[in-house]
Parts: sequence; C-alpha cells; structure tokens
Amino acid sequence: MRELIENPRERRSASLAVTALLIGAACIGASALWVKVSETGPVSTGFWRVFLALPLLWAWALAERGRPSRAKPATQRRLMLWAGLFFAGDLAVWHWSIVLTSVANATLLANLAPIFVALAAWILFHRTPSGRFLAGLATALAGMAVVIGSDFGLAGKQVLGDALGVVTAMFYAGYQIVVTRLRASVSTASIMAWSGVIAAAALLPLALGSGERFLPLTDGGWGKLIGLALVSQVVGQSLIAYAMAHLPATFSSVGLLFQPVMAALFAWILLGETLGWIEIAGAITVLAGIRIVHQAETAR
Repeated sequence: MRELIENPRERRSASLAVTALLIGAACIGASALWVKVSETGPVSTGFWRVFLALPLLWAWALAERGRPSRAKPATQRRLMLWAGLFFAGDLAVWHWSIVLTSVANATLLANLAPIFVALAAWILFHRTPSGRFLAGLATALAGMAVVIGSDFGLAGKQVLGDALGVVTAMFYAGYQIVVTRLRASVSTASIMAWSGVIAAAALLPLALGSGERFLPLTDGGWGKLIGLALVSQVVGQSLIAYAMAHLPATFSSVGLLFQPVMAALFAWILLGETLGWIEIAGAITVLAGIRIVHQAETAR
C-alpha cells in the first residue's frame, strides 16, 4: 500500500477503496443468510438473485457504454457465455451447500477458489508451482480436512453440503479465469450485465425442472429475494469491482477473505450457528493457506 499513500489525495482514495472493499465483502458474506431464510428453493433463489439485479446492472452497463473494445466480438461472446455458465453453476451448487451445511462452512469452502485458479494455471498453462504455492495448498487442504472432518459425526447431508462448497469453489475459479481475460477489453459493468443474463437463462430451467418451490409464499419472501439481489449482487459486487480498480491485487485478495469471517459472524448473531474450537482452527488454517497461495501467485 506504500505507493498509494504518497500524498493526501491518494491516501483518501486508498481509504475509500479499502472501505468499499470491506463493505462489499461483508455484503457478499451476508448473501448466505438470505439464502438460508429464503422461501424458495436453492436454485430458484439463485435465479431470483441474478434476475432481480439485472435492471440495475444493465443501467450501470449502459451508463458506461462507449468504452473501446480490443477483443474480437466472437471471442467476447464465447467468453461471456462461459462466464455466465460458470456463475450459474457457482450459485446453484453454493446455494445447495448453504442449505445442507452451515453458513460458515459453505462460505469458507467456496473461498478455496483462488487455489483452484492456481491449479488450473498449473495444469492448463503448464505453470510450474512454486514451493510457496505447494505449502499454501497443503495448508489449505489440511484446514479443509479439519472443517469437513468435524461434520462426519453429524448428519450425512452436512458432509454433502461441505463437498458442494468445494465444488462451488471450482465453478467460481472457472468464472474468475474467464472474467480475468474479459476485463482486458470489457468493462466490469458489461461483464456483470451480460453474464447475469446468461446465468439467469441457465438457472431458470434448472429451477423449474427441479421441482423445488420457485415463487415465495409471502411478501416477506419477496423482500428477502430483493434484499439478496440488491445487497449481494448489486451493492456487494459493485463495491468490490470499484475497490479492485483502485487497490493492489495483493491487498484486494486478502481483503476478500473478510467474506467468510463476516458470514460466520452473521450466522452466529442472526441464526445461532456456532463454531467449535476444532472448526475455528480448521477455518483459520484454510484462510492461512489461501493467503499463502495468493502471495505465491502475486510474487510471479
């Protein structure tokens, strides 16, 4: 952060960006709570989260229209399609994870995405992993084993929920890889608007075909869905996008680890979900492993 605080103006800009990052991470961390209390099924909740946010996301995208594009339109369309599909998979699987296991576990395991991004770079692009990366991977996996292992004595659905949390991280890793390529030529607003349309189109038939409840029962149920769309999809994602444009990637990546911490705190206060010392130790180990992986990747 040293280069960001050389003068008062840059210091104010950095402070604003850090505030936006933490608030955005807290908003996304709260999304699991909305899912937990939703009156609709897990996949349906994912559909409404994206669909109800689309008007505001498109207003944002249209306000930024005019940014020059440096990628071929065919390439953009293909990448945008994959971004939407990966995001749809991320929401569908993660929401089921939230229903089946604790908010803390579902959110924590979904944040393993940076590790899968690095593994994909290793496998697909033949980037030899550093010793620090392998150390971080081993640390995160050890912590994950503790977190998931603590649920084996409980109902089997919680173990399944934990496993789905890991699958969520895989989908989100794919989304991050595609979006990273898109952001070189497409604005964040356009990515969110177009990928939102594709994600909603993919989630709708899944929700209707699953047999789960698609429409909420009460006005309060609609209020929860609108809150999820506004707080998590619009405000949370927008603030994080703003912060990432004004902060070093290394600092942003660490700040986003605030998400599972806030999710666990919210779940404890509002839902009465508590973590034992074993789960806390496992969670801290996972976060430490993710941090080490971030350091290894940004040091390249």
